[in-house]
Amino acid sequence: MKKLFLFSLFPMMFFSQQVPELTDEVAVKLAVMPLKCIRQEYPNKTAHIINRAEEAQLTPRQLHPTFYGCFDWHSSVHGHWMLVRLLKTKPHLANAAEIERILDESFTEESLKAEAAYFSKYPLSSTFERTYGWAWLLKLDLELMTWNDPRAQKWHRHLKPLTDEILYLWEHLLPKLTYPNRTGVHPNTAFALAFAIDWARAANEKEFEHSLIVKAHDFYMKDRNTPAYLEPDGSDFFSPSLEIADLMRRIMPSEEFANWLDDFYEKRSIENIEALPVVSDLNDYLIVHLVGLSFSRAWCMKGISRSLPAGHPLKKRFAKDAHRFLDNALPLLFRGNYGGDHWLASFAVYALDEE
Repeated sequence: MKKLFLFSLFPMMFFSQQVPELTDEVAVKLAVMPLKCIRQEYPNKTAHIINRAEEAQLTPRQLHPTFYGCFDWHSSVHGHWMLVRLLKTKPHLANAAEIERILDESFTEESLKAEAAYFSKYPLSSTFERTYGWAWLLKLDLELMTWNDPRAQKWHRHLKPLTDEILYLWEHLLPKLTYPNRTGVHPNTAFALAFAIDWARAANEKEFEHSLIVKAHDFYMKDRNTPAYLEPDGSDFFSPSLEIADLMRRIMPSEEFANWLDDFYEKRSIENIEALPVVSDLNDYLIVHLVGLSFSRAWCMKGISRSLPAGHPLKKRFAKDAHRFLDNALPLLFRGNYGGDHWLASFAVYALDEE
């Protein structure tokens, strides 16, 4: 009954011609999900590679004293990002005090040092969460870094050992990253490069930014007639083609990007990625990924639309499509189970708030 009650409280604009917005009312309801799951240790998908028998006894919280909840490490990270973002942009929310308390409990110096140490503590842990979790960790750090608030600056300082570790891993990965991952799930390279570029620019890490841009150029600049007519796979939460386009808009001037995009997409591919995903079972932990696909398509299309020059045929078209995807996905948030509850709110906030 609680989920249906929350669903009924969503503004009717989600079913109208109005532009979907991250209102205070919607933000409060979305915040409930990470506020609940950040301290929920089980069920849990640790993704820890067990090297010795004694490691099999380690609990999620022992492995990751901050990011142990929300089913998996990366969902906990972007759940924390979401709460930081809401507290930063909407400090007077009804549940702001609870958000601050949770964040203060999470971002302790001791626990974040332990999170950083994990990546070198075990023989095979250096590839843990590569590169999806790395991308969201940098997104979290960017949010704290750019917030002129004493609480945020303290949390940012405490997060620094982990951020530094992720940066080190990124810098050692890039030279040997020969091929991109073009799937619609966690290892997608374009998504990770885009978030890493955003962080590098905010942190003024020029050398890292240059390395990321070179890699993006090498991987995708020559792409033509991308086969987006084959999207999506059955558990995609990313559009592989839109993630590439959302990355390339970051590294090209508007007119050059428009020319590249014209060669990148053909008519049948554009029409296919505009179709709303069919989500046959909201309670299936993998099929529910397709709800996230609507959110990620929305944020990509928003960014692409803004980056295109006036008069380009996809500028207004993608902006309208983004609203359709949001209208489609938002009512589904409270109709599934923990398979969506532990992560989808973050995607919704980013898609609604993406600027």
